Amino acid sequence: MILIADSGSSKTDWRLIDDNKKIHQCATQGFNPYFQTSEDLSSIIQNELLPQLQLEKLKLKLEIYFYGAGCGTDAKKEIVRSALQKQFPDSYIEINTDLLGACRATCGENSGIVAILGTGASTCYYDGKEILDNISSLGYVLGDEGSGAHIGKTFLQAYLNKEMPIDLSNRFFERFKFGKDEILDAVYKQPNPNRFLASFSKFIYQNLKEQYVIDLVAGCFNQFFDKHICKYPQHKQVKLSCVGSVAFYYSNILRAVAANKGVNIDTIIETPIAGLTLYHEELEK
Repeated sequence: MILIADSGSSKTDWRLIDDNKKIHQCATQGFNPYFQTSEDLSSIIQNELLPQLQLEKLKLKLEIYFYGAGCGTDAKKEIVRSALQKQFPDSYIEINTDLLGACRATCGENSGIVAILGTGASTCYYDGKEILDNISSLGYVLGDEGSGAHIGKTFLQAYLNKEMPIDLSNRFFERFKFGKDEILDAVYKQPNPNRFLASFSKFIYQNLKEQYVIDLVAGCFNQFFDKHICKYPQHKQVKLSCVGSVAFYYSNILRAVAANKGVNIDTIIETPIAGLTLYHEELEK
C-alpha cells in the first residue's frame, strides 16, 4: 500500500493506493516544519488523517511518500519523518520537497521550469529527473513574491495606507470588520501569519472586476517573474509549469504577465496530487 502526501502551509492532500489499486483520498490541515513541530504533524495524522482513511484498522506496512513545503533541509525533513515514524513505525518513508512533487506531477520526464504559487512561492529548473537549480523564495517576510501571502500582504498594505479606491476599502471592511489593530495583531502576534495574509486571496479574486485589483495582482506577478523566473538562464528556452491555487485562479493574469516577459507557460494545475498518484502508480508497474 502506498500513501502519498502533498503538503502546503494551508492544506495537505493525501492519496492511499491500496493493494487492489483502489485510490482513497482525503485532505487535512496543512503542515510546514518551519512553523510547526513534529508533535503538530503527529496530531494532524492522528486526529484528521487516520479517521478519514481508517488506517488505524489496517495496521499494515506502508510506502509513504511525503512531498512538503519547508522540507528542503535534513533537519526539517527529520521533523516530518519523526511524526510519520511515530504513527507508522514499520513503514518505508521518503520525504521530498513540494517542489520536486510539482515537477514530477507536471513535467514527468521532461525538462522545464516549475513554480508553486499557493500560500507561499517556490521555483526551480528541473531536467526531467532532478532539480538542478533553485532560486530561494526567502519566505513570506523577505520574499514569496507572487504567492497568496504576498498578494494578501500587498493588498493589506494598500488598505491600511488608504491607497485603494474607497468603495473597495469599504467592501473589505464590511466583509472582515478588520481595522489596523486587528490586522497588526494577526500578523505580528498570532500563529501562522502567512496563512492569515493568504486568506484574503479569495476576496481579492472576487473583486477582479476592479482594474485596481487587476493591476495589484499583476504587479505581484511581475515581481515574481523579475525576482525568480527570469533569473533562470533557460526561462525562454523551456516552458514554465505552475502549481497552486493562486496560479490556478489567477491564471489569466499570470499568463498575460508571462507573455510580456517572453515566458511560455505550459501547464497550470491547482494541486499536484493527481499527477503524483499517477507517477507512483507508474513506478509500481
